[in-house]
Amino acid sequence: GDNDEKPVRMVTISQPFYLGKCEVTQAQWKKVMGSTPCYSKGENLPVERVSWDDCQEFIEKLNSKGVGTFRLPTEAEWEYACRAGTTGDYAGELNEVAWYDEGLLERTHPVGTKKANPWGLYDMHGNVSEWCQDWYGAYSQEKQTDPKGAADGFSRVCRGGGLYDGARDCRSASRGGNLPSRRSSCLGFRLVSTTP
Repeated sequence: GDNDEKPVRMVTISQPFYLGKCEVTQAQWKKVMGSTPCYSKGENLPVERVSWDDCQEFIEKLNSKGVGTFRLPTEAEWEYACRAGTTGDYAGELNEVAWYDEGLLERTHPVGTKKANPWGLYDMHGNVSEWCQDWYGAYSQEKQTDPKGAADGFSRVCRGGGLYDGARDCRSASRGGNLPSRRSSCLGFRLVSTTP
């Protein structure tokens, strides 16, 4: 793995959570926000060109509707769900589960059109990279329970790799960071709910 993926350490997720089976779609975003900022247009395409800050505004508006309590996943929750009990680089055969390494193709793909991981989650590898709640920073060497990432920083964590990324950047362990204000045509998110 890359240097920022080390050291390998034990992480325990102690609180139950529900992760969206797909990335948030443009139709879902539009229902809450009124319009979509996307480069590629389509109701069942993942919303993209949304910053971490935009995601927080979306979550605040969604939570105000009284239909549940939502947030971005922590990095640890995201990787746990992505791995879905697997220990390899990917939770399945990459070509079967991910849209990736498409070079100059300028369009994302509808969510859920590749094979799901063993836990029924789609597009954890590829299509669009996904924002996580955490600040991007070095991993602790200590065993941790429910880690929340760095206390502060300049960048927020992004996971999963996107449409233009190579296989290496779509690995379950691969991580990166972007400024919270950054918008990109290959950067979206999915939601966590802590209520059934």
